[in-house]
Amino acid sequence: MPLDATPSQTIGPYYGTALPFPGGGDVVPAGHPGALVLHGYVIDGDGAPVPDALLEFWQTAPDGSPAGAPGSLRRDGSVFTGFARVPTDGDGHYALRTLPPGGAPYLALCLFARGLPHHLFTRVYFALPEGDALLAALSADRRGTLLAVPEADRPDTYRFDVRLRGDERHAETVFLAFAGTG
Repeated sequence: MPLDATPSQTIGPYYGTALPFPGGGDVVPAGHPGALVLHGYVIDGDGAPVPDALLEFWQTAPDGSPAGAPGSLRRDGSVFTGFARVPTDGDGHYALRTLPPGGAPYLALCLFARGLPHHLFTRVYFALPEGDALLAALSADRRGTLLAVPEADRPDTYRFDVRLRGDERHAETVFLAFAGTG
């Protein structure tokens, strides 16, 4: 007789003391040539900021090679790891300092937050490339939820808000589902 799967549990806020690490949002140090800043807010279904979310980012190196050097949590800035783990602050704001991704034109993002029985996956694009299968499958307004917006008054700074649900003014961020391989 097969057993039922164990139900999912909601996330945190207990992770807030264990998973973030100092400098987790700095894939490259301040002042690094070519660095960009990505920042924004995690916003819940009522339009309120989520003050205790955790965002993980993965990306390719600027030359398009896969990143992921061992010891990415203990890096000294000499090796590009392509990984960041960033908590939101009391206002639901996060900030990431990295280099533009090469090859894959996006950052992969995984969001953990209270009340979510499963973490959420999405992408952050800095431009909308031609020929991307995911983007081609979305309507124009849904594609826009995956685009980081450059800030006019701050070069190399982009804003990307994660909306857990949409409203009449803003669409929900597109989240991705992955099929099992078994």
